[in-house]
Amino acid sequence: VERVSRFTMLLKNPNKRTKPVMGKIMKAVRDLPHLARKSITFDRGTEFVSWPHLQAEIGTQTWFCDPSSPWQKGTVENTNRRVRRWLPRKRDIRTITDEDMKVICDRLNNTPRKCLGWKTPAEVFREKMMEEMGRSPYPQRQ
Repeated sequence: VERVSRFTMLLKNPNKRTKPVMGKIMKAVRDLPHLARKSITFDRGTEFVSWPHLQAEIGTQTWFCDPSSPWQKGTVENTNRRVRRWLPRKRDIRTITDEDMKVICDRLNNTPRKCLGWKTPAEVFREKMMEEMGRSPYPQRQ
């Protein structure tokens, strides 16, 4: 979850082994502009033990929450709660397809949010990236 825009990417993780988790994260964010992947905050899960590879491979700075401190990544916790509307904890993760994940992501990223002035996370993310690159987020009228 990108902190400013609330833009969300979901990755299916059937286990907590670090190599596949880090590989999926790297693959998912590698093509994003560097401005969109300046840092990632993890909790203290064992699946994140290979964080130095992430930092070395894609130049993303990594941070860790203090133990038992979910408020240090509040946006992620709130997004997890939103995701649970479609993926309750009792649902078997093996039954979820990549298409299911894409549909949930699209819903999250295209739902207007009060905290974003009723813009969608996708709109705010695009505007922010264009701004950072020194370009207007909207085409100029001729």
